[in-house]
Amino acid sequence: MKGRENEADERLLVEAARRDPSRFAELYELHFTRVYAYVARRTENRQEAEDITAEVFHRALEKIGSFEWRGVPFAAWLLRIASNAVADKWEKAARERGNPSEEKGEEFDFDEANESARLFGLVKELPTDQRLVIEMRFAEEKGIREIAEAIGRTEGAVKQLQFRAIRDLRLRMGRKSQGKTGKKLVKSNG
Repeated sequence: MKGRENEADERLLVEAARRDPSRFAELYELHFTRVYAYVARRTENRQEAEDITAEVFHRALEKIGSFEWRGVPFAAWLLRIASNAVADKWEKAARERGNPSEEKGEEFDFDEANESARLFGLVKELPTDQRLVIEMRFAEEKGIREIAEAIGRTEGAVKQLQFRAIRDLRLRMGRKSQGKTGKKLVKSNG
């Protein structure tokens, strides 16, 4: 029953945004984390992920008038736009290098996008020091020494914060998440 209520609420938000584009902000707030998580998993760095995510919502706002309900959530439409935006980036990069795009045929993975969005949400819930370490280490790709200097802690303390944060995230995500999304955190643990 809850799913139908959410769908009805989302339909109302979409209809409001179609009539008044300033109402699109509510849809943006509702879906930003999921779209950003999807894009971040497919891009090289944070700045690129932010740029593409902004482009996704810009395109969605431009085309909100043509959105039609087809039995799938509004998020699926946004994620399809994100998939196309990422593919466009790959194609442009391939053209600039003179290489054909190898990523073009990748299937869209809703489960992976949902799992990444969930992980991003859980990172936001970590204690402040742990959250800062995880964001700096994995989103900003900073080294342990660099993080220690930035937050005024020893390298050992940063490693301990990282260890505790990853342990907590693993527990919260559940054992099944150690497949796709969990690997990214596990790889750089150390």
